[in-house]
Amino acid sequence: MVNYRRARVPGAAYFFTVALLDRRKSTLIDHADLLRSVVRGVWYDRRFCIEAAVVLPDHLHVICTLPPGDADYSGRWRAIKARFSRALVGRGVPLVRNRRGEYDLWQRRFWEHLIRDDSDFARHVDYIHYNPVKHGLVIDPCFCATRHRQPGWRGFESFQHIPLTGTPAHHM
Repeated sequence: MVNYRRARVPGAAYFFTVALLDRRKSTLIDHADLLRSVVRGVWYDRRFCIEAAVVLPDHLHVICTLPPGDADYSGRWRAIKARFSRALVGRGVPLVRNRRGEYDLWQRRFWEHLIRDDSDFARHVDYIHYNPVKHGLVIDPCFCATRHRQPGWRGFESFQHIPLTGTPAHHM
């Protein structure tokens, strides 16, 4: 088995990209309410703070901060992926199992980046805001009336994208 070198700093903030196995699917926005519920359930079991996030049809980007003394982001993503897959099957969405017995919905791995300072944080929040533009889902990362302050990062504000096409970009 490959030993991946991941930064594991307890209580740190991380940027994640998590993607579907089939990048042509729109499962994440088709079932955004279910994904939100699953993330909330994992948060309830294993606290973390979502600083900024965007859900696109086939992948999502999230900046989250773990509690002091805790560096297990892999366990949280494993739980989110597994619970979301099971919940989809519970809703009657047909998913195929692979030879390992896992549902073939998610890519096995995810991208993780340790946020190093305030400017690194700001760059990654900008990336989250502009990613729906990059993918042609919105024309401009418009600022909406529904905004909220994110504690811990000097009052940085996160804004919801206004979809300008038929496919919305969702915030968690």
